[in-house]
Amino acid sequence: MFLSVFDVFKIGIGPSSSHTMGPMTAANRFLDDLVRIGAKDAADCLFVSLHGSLAYTGVGHGTGRAVILGLTGAAPDTVDPDAMDAIVAAVEDRKCVEPPGHGRYRFDPSRDLIYDRHVTLEGHANGMTFIARDASGADLLRRVYYSIGGGFVLTEEELEIWRSESGKAPADSVPFPFANAREMLAMSAASGHSIAAMKRANEECRMSPAELDRRLDAVWAAMSACIERGLREGGIMPGGLKVRRRARDMLERLETEWRNNRPNPLLANDWLSVYAMAVNEENASGGRVVTAPTNGAAGVVPATLRYFLRFHPEAGQREVHDFLLTAAAIGGIIKHNASISGAEVGCQGEVGSAAAMAAAGLVAVLGGTPAQVENAAEIALEHHLGMTCDPVAGLVQVPCIERNAMGAVKAVTAASLALKGDGSHFVPLDACIETMRQTGIDMSERYKETATGGLAVNVVEC
Repeated sequence: MFLSVFDVFKIGIGPSSSHTMGPMTAANRFLDDLVRIGAKDAADCLFVSLHGSLAYTGVGHGTGRAVILGLTGAAPDTVDPDAMDAIVAAVEDRKCVEPPGHGRYRFDPSRDLIYDRHVTLEGHANGMTFIARDASGADLLRRVYYSIGGGFVLTEEELEIWRSESGKAPADSVPFPFANAREMLAMSAASGHSIAAMKRANEECRMSPAELDRRLDAVWAAMSACIERGLREGGIMPGGLKVRRRARDMLERLETEWRNNRPNPLLANDWLSVYAMAVNEENASGGRVVTAPTNGAAGVVPATLRYFLRFHPEAGQREVHDFLLTAAAIGGIIKHNASISGAEVGCQGEVGSAAAMAAAGLVAVLGGTPAQVENAAEIALEHHLGMTCDPVAGLVQVPCIERNAMGAVKAVTAASLALKGDGSHFVPLDACIETMRQTGIDMSERYKETATGGLAVNVVEC
């Protein structure tokens, strides 16, 4: 299955790609399905139930709000974050939704939106059931959707097809249909193209070069704007943990040191950390972010790219494009053969994947060979294996924000190690990805975004 760079990097809102963007998109799809089957005029009321991880940590991740917003017609990439509270309050007050192109549907979130912790749907840990009924109470449409990470939403049928294609070579509709790292390196060697060039050639089968560049620029503009907003904003993040934003204060200290030429042996780590934390503090506050490959791991890739641009001032638009294309190629391979969902494989699939993508992108723009790119991705992913997803109170704050800073530091370290070698190494990236998949299967559900184990339990108990 071909995964576009824009499937990996989606512009949306925080705090979670799987728990916020996915449910909002599922609600949009349900409204579209009502129109498609001709049932929108007969529908009188709507009901939604959330299952598995969505039920356990949906309150902290804003899943209910996302469903409400989606049923009003709001979409992750276009909704105004500053208008969301008012939209949700209006629905709660009027107990109905009136999406554009539809009539009025009765929907009382306090009654018709259920967090069902007793039933886990078979397809995936992030399952949702949407129901539309007529005035007599008869079902007109019932749909199950799964939010499988990174903002991807699939029906039961689509999920079955997705899994049947996992690990298989994509349909030969692009010039470089690599399904894994081994094929990617072989195609690169045979063609003489870099990984970024192969990814570009695949994308240009679906859009013009100018359109591709424009959309890549839009992705980086959204990432960069997120960093800037995160560096400006202060105060307490929402959710009840009373976690204070730190990126702005960190930046002020760094800039003071910079102006005074004060030696700082931790300079590289500090800049990576402040950029990553700025993004994830913004994400935790419900701001505009880009999945990279998820919201929970959204800070690693932009922090690494921003760090590169700051300390390599000769770099420009081409390097930004090559970084994003290379990172997306690695992210697509991981998603195709394992998972990027914390609810499915733990945080190794989120921050671990992000670090692998960032390390690969950095090596590419620093002139590394495809073998060195693959080596860097493997190093970064390997040293996240086994990482659990255990957000305190179900919020994407502790340990998630600092975890992105650490992911960015690991990405740069992995890139440095790979560039100092010739690309040959002991553990292939494909073996590391398969290990992550198997580790995720073996991992207890308590450590997969349910907030029922790990720090989520012990911090509260202490």
